[in-house]
Amino acid sequence: MTLPTLDNEFIYTYAYTPDEEALCFLEMRALFGEDTSRKIVKSQRSLDPSRSPFIKERIEVLYEDDQLDGLIEQLKAIHMGQQRFKVLFVKINGLSGTAKVEYQEKRSIEHRIGQAIEGTADMHEPDVIFGLMPLGGRWYFGYYTAAEAIWFKHLKKPRQYSTALSTKVARAVANIAVPKISGVRAIDPCCGIGTVLVEGLSMGMDIVGRDLNPLVVDGSIENIAHFGLSGEVGHGPISDVSSHYDVAIIDMPYNLFTSTSSADQLSILTHAADFADKMVLVTMDNLDPMIDAAGFDIIDRCIAKKAGFTREIVVCLKRPAR
Repeated sequence: MTLPTLDNEFIYTYAYTPDEEALCFLEMRALFGEDTSRKIVKSQRSLDPSRSPFIKERIEVLYEDDQLDGLIEQLKAIHMGQQRFKVLFVKINGLSGTAKVEYQEKRSIEHRIGQAIEGTADMHEPDVIFGLMPLGGRWYFGYYTAAEAIWFKHLKKPRQYSTALSTKVARAVANIAVPKISGVRAIDPCCGIGTVLVEGLSMGMDIVGRDLNPLVVDGSIENIAHFGLSGEVGHGPISDVSSHYDVAIIDMPYNLFTSTSSADQLSILTHAADFADKMVLVTMDNLDPMIDAAGFDIIDRCIAKKAGFTREIVVCLKRPAR
């Protein structure tokens, strides 16, 4: 197969509901340094599209041109050899007017692209899938990868907890905490049944868990093993954490059986500052004064909604010592 040298440019498309927009944008900012309501992100960062619960697909750009005819002319240089291929015109939600391409026109363009490429097209069992899309007045063509909803597979855990984060929110929170995985050590010191741990471990993050309740520690261990993952979950208070971590993910404890006072909340935040440089806090209460008192500065935040109640996701960095 003959293809050009890659320029490390990627296009990601997004899908989210109005209730998910704020969380999606916070994750976008963590992963790509910016957010956009266009539901398309163009970046030089290569990211597995299955990492985000909101990314639909990715195009790894091979060719681009101002005009479709010019792009098609470039594609004549592709020689697939024995590999069969498929061309997919990527659907972009929310376009209107001149930017919108109707169904029949999309199929016609896919056909023209297929004719330009030297090789055998196979719509059912291709070896390679190519994606095509217009964006910002230009046409882009490249390798196509659809996202897999891995978080959805984690819905059915052997151990459940009514107030636990949804797997979708947990996956986004893990990405917000650890946007770049390599070399980053993370901890969830109030891990509950391990919803965040499962998402983080499934993405290859170096993350450990801990909880004060031995029953939920057992549940967390069981849930992690259920999905074929391996991770460390310790039992004990946050005050006993002695190792240093790059980031702590803290879903502030709350439920019918756990009474967390203001003093307890401040203690959790203060201890987090002892062992973590960064903190992503999930809370139902506004804890800004406590966050400041614990020695953290807030750098980003959003509101995440779920079934009639809301949680605030707060991203913090430990304040440099003076």
